[in-house]
Amino acid sequence: MSEKRKITVAHGDGIGPEIMKATLAILEAAGAAIEPEVIEIGEQVYHRGVSSGIEPSSWDSLRSTQVFLKAPITTPQGGGFKSLNVTTRKTLGLYANVRPCRSYNPYVPTRHDEIDMVIVRENEEDLYAGIEHQQTEEVVQCLKLVSRPGCEKIIRYAFEYAEAYDRKKVTCFSKDNIMKLTDGLFHRTFDEIAKEYPDIENDHMIIDIGSAILADKPETLDVVVTLNLYGDIISDIAAQIAGSVGLGGSANIGESCAMFEAIHGSAPTIAGKDVANPSGLINAAIMMLVHIEQPEVATHINNAWLYTLESGVHTADIYRIGRSKELVGTQAFAEEIIKNLGKTPKRLHPADYHQIKGRKLHYSTPPNPDRQKDLVGVDVFIDWNESDRNPNVIGEGLSAISGDDFTLRVITNRGVKVYPDGLPETFCTDHWRCRFVAEEGKTVSHQQIIRLLNRLDENNFDFIKTEQLYNIDGQRAYSLAQGQ
Repeated sequence: MSEKRKITVAHGDGIGPEIMKATLAILEAAGAAIEPEVIEIGEQVYHRGVSSGIEPSSWDSLRSTQVFLKAPITTPQGGGFKSLNVTTRKTLGLYANVRPCRSYNPYVPTRHDEIDMVIVRENEEDLYAGIEHQQTEEVVQCLKLVSRPGCEKIIRYAFEYAEAYDRKKVTCFSKDNIMKLTDGLFHRTFDEIAKEYPDIENDHMIIDIGSAILADKPETLDVVVTLNLYGDIISDIAAQIAGSVGLGGSANIGESCAMFEAIHGSAPTIAGKDVANPSGLINAAIMMLVHIEQPEVATHINNAWLYTLESGVHTADIYRIGRSKELVGTQAFAEEIIKNLGKTPKRLHPADYHQIKGRKLHYSTPPNPDRQKDLVGVDVFIDWNESDRNPNVIGEGLSAISGDDFTLRVITNRGVKVYPDGLPETFCTDHWRCRFVAEEGKTVSHQQIIRLLNRLDENNFDFIKTEQLYNIDGQRAYSLAQGQ
């Protein structure tokens, strides 16, 4: 281990510089073969007018080292500032967010003594694509984007992680009972990939009951893989019920680059007071060491950290009278870990990263060149606020101009069928989805849709968006309206 591995380091904002100082001191004392290359990110960069919070030149360091140890940052309040985490994840293709979660009872109080799970969260897609529009005075939308390659990469990563770390089960969380196409794709892909790993148990839970199980019986879960938004929520829940969000580390893994960080924020109210717990960043650094193939150093640091917890030397966030023995600050906690290097915990399960197996590439299935894609209709979204929003009025008006190519099949408002045969009790906004379909067994062209839109325009209907309706390989590739 004589040749040092270059890594990019950012000290961040708030408590970031303090916990990074503590973490780097531990890495140095443990003999980590790293060469930090420091970049500036966060609040000061934002205030210099860089909306992403990172200077363009810093990307050169990240692309060169391909390893980023990052302290938390502060994003200024107000519009115009982008999330640096989201920007980094998407720019570097960090598709997998990995958050181990363990309980450390009785040294860190928790209601659940046997938590030992890993949440693998898809990191690039879903609602976090951030594509939003205001379409009418009353209605805004956010697009949920889920791709087959994105599902394959994250699900295969979860099974590869389970295999590498000798985990026994992978559980998929989704909401495909409601979102049958987007979450349905994720669930179907999970079932397909699970067959490639016959030695690993697998199951699926709807996200709501899965979240309840996570909060009530977390010891029954091992590796959980899920979509972006759900993963963001449940990973914080898991960290909290384990005892403290402040202990959690996180890895963001891509095909070539990786970022490691604490899961908590910059905590500006306690910045500079030497009271912050550096454990989250320490645990992230341990994950980094495993990633850059320095398992011995990772093992020594993790066991020294566990031994320190057992010894009762605690920072203020986990200090408890009667349980803890000594209250220490950020740097003193790091010094205690350094003193305990080479020691092994007596009660907590010791770490050993020497036997971590290699992982395969997280490939995705290439597109099918023989796929059949038939255009069979169009959903036209209309801003309409007339005649007391009577669905029959807009329905009859649109039916009269739908032409010979299309039939107005249904109108929905906020996803609920209101025409034909809607119920008068249904509340309607000014946002109407109007489904025009071709005759059964026939297809339509883009030109036919354009002519339909021209007729709508000539009759003063304000169309604000269209979505084509396709059958793909003979199967309907769009959702039915509620009540249709």
